Amino acid sequence: QVQLVESGGGLVQAGGSLRLSCAASGLTFSIYAMGWFRQAPGKERELVAALSRSGRSTYIADSVKGRFTISRDNPKNTVYLQMNSLKPEDMAVYYCAAERVRTDGVVVTTQEYDYWGQGTQVTVSS
Repeated sequence: QVQLVESGGGLVQAGGSLRLSCAASGLTFSIYAMGWFRQAPGKERELVAALSRSGRSTYIADSVKGRFTISRDNPKNTVYLQMNSLKPEDMAVYYCAAERVRTDGVVVTTQEYDYWGQGTQVTVSS
């Protein structure tokens, strides 16, 4: 049974930092591309960052470029989202997702992801 469990969310002041973690189990982590998404109330889920199975290729959304970074530790079956210089508009539920891939590329289409975590809330106070 595949499980993705996010952690690290919480309340932070604008300008602060958080690091989200997503621990994966029940899958061969190194053959999955990973993504971090977020969904704010009343808005569609959006891709924030994506990472290839090796970690060599990344995608960062324009809205967070220069502030967020995505990384992974394959031996630990974990993907991270480092969030710096947080803004009130970053407030959302953050989800990690996994997609089994045959090549070492990023997956940027929401519908392609097979597995999702339960989400972790990030609240940014102004």
